[in-house]
Amino acid sequence: MALVTVVIPNYNGLKYIEDCLSSLEAQSFKDFDICLVDNHSTDGSLELVEKSFQKVRIIKNEVNYGFARAVNQGIRDSSSEYVILLNNDTVCHRDFVEGLYRAIRADKKVFAYQARMIKLYDREHLDSAGDLYCALGWAFALGKDADLKKYTKDCEVFSACGGAAIYRRALFEEIGYFDEGHESYLEDVDICYRAKINGYRNRYTPEAIVYHAGSGVSGSRHNAFKVRLSSRNSVYLIYKNMPFLQLLINLPFLLAGYIVKYFYFLKKGLGAEYAKGVLKGFGLCKKGKKYSFRGKNIFNYFRIQVELWVNLIRRVTG
Repeated sequence: MALVTVVIPNYNGLKYIEDCLSSLEAQSFKDFDICLVDNHSTDGSLELVEKSFQKVRIIKNEVNYGFARAVNQGIRDSSSEYVILLNNDTVCHRDFVEGLYRAIRADKKVFAYQARMIKLYDREHLDSAGDLYCALGWAFALGKDADLKKYTKDCEVFSACGGAAIYRRALFEEIGYFDEGHESYLEDVDICYRAKINGYRNRYTPEAIVYHAGSGVSGSRHNAFKVRLSSRNSVYLIYKNMPFLQLLINLPFLLAGYIVKYFYFLKKGLGAEYAKGVLKGFGLCKKGKKYSFRGKNIFNYFRIQVELWVNLIRRVTG
């Protein structure tokens, strides 16, 4: 049994998937399996993997279920102690898998460890050094567009980006798997939020490097699909994880955050899509299940609230 399983969700990733899998084949660390979960690709990417990468285990879906359900399939299909989630639009440094494995096995209280994500087409700048989440209801990438001289030390983050991170597989049974109601976007913040509620931590390591194209499938940093789905999921994320008292405490910040975001996207011609997403988010709250409050986690909620305020200051001050 391999120590690690790398799970790659794929949907029409023909432009990237060969380079991604080739970089995994060239890893210095060999004790890992690869599972590709294909969401009914129609561009020939699945056929390429079947022909050229025969050691890759493939799960085929008849429809596009989105990121969350695809990675859940891969995680449940695995039997390794650790699972790495990897976007198909990435190229991994040869020590990527080993770097993540060494980082997470050193601390049993860590649920997820994110790799150092560098822009694939601009390798002088970072793409992400982990995700932060603040009292405005905003999730944002630490180190986005930063110079490579920054974020060179291991540090704690609110959430590990599901595009290049390793997870302790046994903890999914304790805190739950990725919420498939999210489909795509913010599902990684949601699961790391739940881990923090239960007293676990999420961290970033610069020792595992991956080059990331970004928006390889959705097409751009801001587009109607991404804005609509992200705004919808942002509402659900708050409803699901914040107890009533915490929601009341943060309500003024949250309202301000949504107003600012609306006008930001309005300037980009996406204001209507953002508003539609927010409204759909309230509908998703009715369908979804709120994460149960437990008194034993009260101190963890307090720590999270302090972190939400600290990250607000970091976001506003830059």
